[in-house]
Amino acid sequence: MIIIGLTGSIGMGKSTTAEMFQSMGIPVNSADAVVHQLYEGEAAPLIEEAFPGTAPDGVVDRQLLSQQLMAAPEGFARLEGIIHPLVRAREQDFIARARARGEPIIVLDIPLLFETGAVDRVDVIVVVSCAPEIQRERVLARPGMTEEKFVAILARQTPDAEKRARADYVIDTGNGLDGARQQVADIVEDLTRAEKRSGHDA
Repeated sequence: MIIIGLTGSIGMGKSTTAEMFQSMGIPVNSADAVVHQLYEGEAAPLIEEAFPGTAPDGVVDRQLLSQQLMAAPEGFARLEGIIHPLVRAREQDFIARARARGEPIIVLDIPLLFETGAVDRVDVIVVVSCAPEIQRERVLARPGMTEEKFVAILARQTPDAEKRARADYVIDTGNGLDGARQQVADIVEDLTRAEKRSGHDA
């Protein structure tokens, strides 16, 4: 089974690209979706304890949490210490179930693939990218996004140029959905051939 690590900086189109893999029948585990579930469930009381007032109704209010983190960025390490082990456990379960089904290829959609050392857990790295001006336009169009917040997010992410340099494949989303979809199809075809040749079972 070939494990793809899919990543990309904010606004690059990673989530849309993950959906393209899924539409081709490739199982995708989204770290963002898992975090969302955790914020509504088992992680909420832990985060409320670490960041009082951020989960007033038993569900983490992402805006309140973001405000606390922007005011005191040292809290990121504390939050990651709570969330990352829980996300990792869900990821391991996803991989085990996919392997049991005999899936040839799966995708781990991990926004902080490089930053969290997840590179060692995947066989192939796919980086989603686009021109900086397109990224900026997309991000600043998001509700509640500010220049300050955008800069703070970028500061915590590995630079796009470094991600591209370390990738096995780069998907450029700057030329529209059809172009990105074709790039995804080409990667799936390439890896399917490789998996059949090697009988890979990492």
